[in-house]
Amino acid sequence: MSTVTAPAAPPAASAPHRRAPLWLAIVATALPMFMATLDNLVMTNALPVIQREFDATLEQLQWFMNAYTLAFASFILFAVALGDRFGRRHVFVAGVVVFTLASAAAALSSEPWQLVIARAVQGFGGAAIMPLSLTLLVGSVGPERRSMAIGIWGGIAGLGVALGPLIGGAVLEGWNWEAIFWINVPVGVVGTVLAIVAIPNSFGARLRADVLGVLLAGIGVLAVVFGIVRGNDDGWDSLTVLGSLVGGAALLGAFILWESRTSAPLLPLGLFRDRSFTIANVVGLAFSFGAFGSIFILIQFMQVVQGTTALEAGIRTMPWTLAPLVIAPLTGFLVPRFGTRALIVAGLTLQAGGMVWLALVMSADSTFLDMLVPFIMEGVGMSLVFAPSSTAVLANMSAENTAKASGTNSTMREIGTALGIAVLTAVFTGAGGELTPTGYVDAAVPAVLTGAGALALAAIVALLLPLGRPAPSVG
Repeated sequence: MSTVTAPAAPPAASAPHRRAPLWLAIVATALPMFMATLDNLVMTNALPVIQREFDATLEQLQWFMNAYTLAFASFILFAVALGDRFGRRHVFVAGVVVFTLASAAAALSSEPWQLVIARAVQGFGGAAIMPLSLTLLVGSVGPERRSMAIGIWGGIAGLGVALGPLIGGAVLEGWNWEAIFWINVPVGVVGTVLAIVAIPNSFGARLRADVLGVLLAGIGVLAVVFGIVRGNDDGWDSLTVLGSLVGGAALLGAFILWESRTSAPLLPLGLFRDRSFTIANVVGLAFSFGAFGSIFILIQFMQVVQGTTALEAGIRTMPWTLAPLVIAPLTGFLVPRFGTRALIVAGLTLQAGGMVWLALVMSADSTFLDMLVPFIMEGVGMSLVFAPSSTAVLANMSAENTAKASGTNSTMREIGTALGIAVLTAVFTGAGGELTPTGYVDAAVPAVLTGAGALALAAIVALLLPLGRPAPSVG
């Protein structure tokens, strides 16, 4: 990883990128990251509108989301390895270009399958943007300003998550669903130019790319999700479903076997010898499964059943989505006192309780006040999980393993999101759910309760984490 030292020597023509001011380095790395972060929840909030425009089925709505998350999950570690080998800025810029072009393709889609493909390509671009953005920022600033730069980067990432439903709702209200993708194009063009001008290139260990590992893991997870998605329609004992589930499990088993034997693994299995890393990743998968699978159900509930617009739905969820902007920064002060385990368990417990509450009050007549307290519980709970989980993942990692450890955690969370959407939707359709005002609530309740169960299970697993409290200084 490239680092920047204090400018003691005279300016050199060979290192123009290193003289970029801090604000420009932050904008160049964080703007594309903000675009990719924003796009996921923007899409979630737009699903009911897109469903009407395309006359899309519930299965197609799932693939509009899962095409992105699965492509992202399968490619993120590979993108880190490509950046190490061919240059992190080169791969980052390629990711921005791919994401931008795929956004234009999504906006031009006239058939559901076209949008699914465009979303998958977006996912591949986003996988190169997200991990390399932070790595490049760290390499663009001096050690004395690095903590501040990372803090600003994290705040911008949180802002993308928080503002996703609001921006998506405003765009949908003022223009059309295509505009949520068109707005990425000028942002992507500016981001590409800034990255080339302001960010120095850097390299890591130039190891052989683990292409087979990418294929085994990516196709394996895709097959499992496909089997879950098709379960209710084709029958859980059908050849298509059983073949997908068994075949996907076999490919994932082959992936683990291959990673234990190859000299340059995509995912070094030795990382899982660390208890904090392993438990934090299991918790991350279950957390994303319960939280984001439930969001998929709840966003459509507000628009399909309650008749809110996308903007109104975004405003109603503000206590949930904006809470991390207020609470998450405070966790830095809470971790030394309470440790990561206590905060993560508390956050997951709050979310599980809030999700049960939401399931119990869901009805066509539910008011904003009926859902306000559980929305706050969800927002505060997520805030207590995000930063402490990242700390737990990296607690015992050496510098050379930080990128892969962080990438693994992102992969697990994206897989959890895809599985959560697939499983909770399977529960919804299995209970007779339909995308109509009268056929939604009775089936949505058990789906949301399933999400609550996953969050409760994550809280129990999180009890196995180390305390995560810094050791007291001696002397």
